[in-house]
Amino acid sequence: MPAFDLENFVHRLIAETLFYDAEYGLVGSLSLIDVEASREMYIASFMPDDGTLLIEEATEWESDIDLEDETDVAYRLAVESTEYGTYEIPEVASGALLALAEEHDLLPSFTVLFEDEEL
Repeated sequence: MPAFDLENFVHRLIAETLFYDAEYGLVGSLSLIDVEASREMYIASFMPDDGTLLIEEATEWESDIDLEDETDVAYRLAVESTEYGTYEIPEVASGALLALAEEHDLLPSFTVLFEDEEL
């Protein structure tokens, strides 16, 4: 039996979080979070309209979070972003996300989104 390959495991796990389910209109989104600043720094998701994987870099954030509100997350969400990169191969997108996480010491946060007109 081959030895466990942690790097391959992480790449595959990241790649599989960026999914699209046409039947239910679900999109998997992965955010990279700056824990010290309590804010989203990069957001990656599958784009159903063209079948690519998009990574965006956050440029503006919510002004505040209210952890007493059950719907809030423990970090400020991005309200504006710019395109960081577009990828056709999930493993390539996962490599870019892992590199960003390592470079900026970011942690992941996975979200399932319901497809809407803005995607």
